Amino acid sequence: MGDDMSLAGSQPFRYIDLFAGIGGFAAALQAFGGECVYSIEKDPAAAGVYERNWGHSPLGDLTDHANDTVMVVPEHDVLVAGFPCQPFSKSGAQRGMEETRGTLYWNILKVIQAHHPTIVVLENVKNLAGRRHEHEWKVIIDTLREAGYRVSDKAVVLSPHRLPLELGGRPQVRERVFITATYDPEGLLSHEDVETPLAYMKLRGRGDDWSVAADLPLVEGEVPGTSLTRDEMQWIDAWDDFVTMMWPVVRSQALPSGRLPALPGFPLWYDRWIDIEALTSWAAGAARMPYRRQLELPDQWEDVPAWKQTFLVKNAQFYSQHKDKLDAWAHEHGVASFPASRRKLEWQAQQTESLWECVLQLRPSGIRAKRATHLPALVAITQTSILGQQRRRLSTGEAALLQGLPETFDFGPQSPAETYKQLGNGVNVGVVWNVLRAHAQRDREILMSTDEGRALYRNLVEEADGGPDERVKEALAAGQARYCRSQMAVAV
Repeated sequence: MGDDMSLAGSQPFRYIDLFAGIGGFAAALQAFGGECVYSIEKDPAAAGVYERNWGHSPLGDLTDHANDTVMVVPEHDVLVAGFPCQPFSKSGAQRGMEETRGTLYWNILKVIQAHHPTIVVLENVKNLAGRRHEHEWKVIIDTLREAGYRVSDKAVVLSPHRLPLELGGRPQVRERVFITATYDPEGLLSHEDVETPLAYMKLRGRGDDWSVAADLPLVEGEVPGTSLTRDEMQWIDAWDDFVTMMWPVVRSQALPSGRLPALPGFPLWYDRWIDIEALTSWAAGAARMPYRRQLELPDQWEDVPAWKQTFLVKNAQFYSQHKDKLDAWAHEHGVASFPASRRKLEWQAQQTESLWECVLQLRPSGIRAKRATHLPALVAITQTSILGQQRRRLSTGEAALLQGLPETFDFGPQSPAETYKQLGNGVNVGVVWNVLRAHAQRDREILMSTDEGRALYRNLVEEADGGPDERVKEALAAGQARYCRSQMAVAV
């Protein structure tokens, strides 16, 4: 691992890459001129992709390498760890450190206590800094401070869509929380009320729109493995007809001055389109509900949760207002025969004229439509986004670009599903680049107090002006060359 050459031109710093995945952290750190001296990744498929691109295999288990009796992790200047997020994710049980995977932080801490790297960067889902995990957050901050680190107790939450393209930004809404710390046992800077690195970043304004087609180089024409099925085309065509049918109706309605007409923002569900009079009569106790079993409702309106009452009323009002048009539309397209999750539309595309101009997701909760600006986060557990204007799914190559990886990144012979999963579990390169650079600027005084710190500051700040993209391409080429040399050596 020690043959990496510094791209920044100065003395390379040493880093370790824990829970390395396919190498999102590695891409940024190699681009900064870092030299990997240790990496670890438990998933064999991800470790294989990491090796193909960065020249060494991270396969292994940190619990075997850093525990109460064993410490095989070498000395290093920077520690990065995108430690498992499932214990803190909203999609999981949110058991935090009570869950086995949550205790992996303690193995990270043992490495920190043994070697005291100059900079530590931990990454996780935004929910780690939420109310549900206040205890876990406090434990992490307190233990880092006890180990001699200057760290803010405020969350650094950053998404690639908040960064300019020239600084590694991407049109993907993917909020992640970062904890960044600098070893400062002498207390050169105050450890109280520490500001976050966000103050040292150039961020996009909320009014700055992306254009997916312009800012993400999309492949023209057909792309193998991205085609929509005949059924998927039918579902989207049907709801596209609904959208184009309803826009003239919506725009013909009088609105208060300054308000733009809009399609309903609440989820529209064909199965819940019933007459509002029947619903209100039952709610008032004046009549039976003929659709009660069909709607899976309890015996009494009072037993219906408040959120569901609102949802039912809005859908019933909408249906009653446009009954003739909606019945004709549903009959023409055979909507009753669609799967339950395809009989729903979640419109979040504001003034977009057509469903086929949106970015779409075929979710268990329905067909979700968003403007073709920010793409939803790449995550392993949901459907891959559909690019409406291209009438296909996002390709694996385009998904890699969204994470800041070059077109030359090599996933090998694995399935597209495995690649999407790995990218969904990964960290965005541009976000890492900007977080590390801003953190070094924040703690410049500490870094400049030692030879190692000064060298690190040169790499992360002075010689890293601008964005990471071109440097990452160079680092990737060097890593892939190392891999080729290692394979040739094995063959000989």
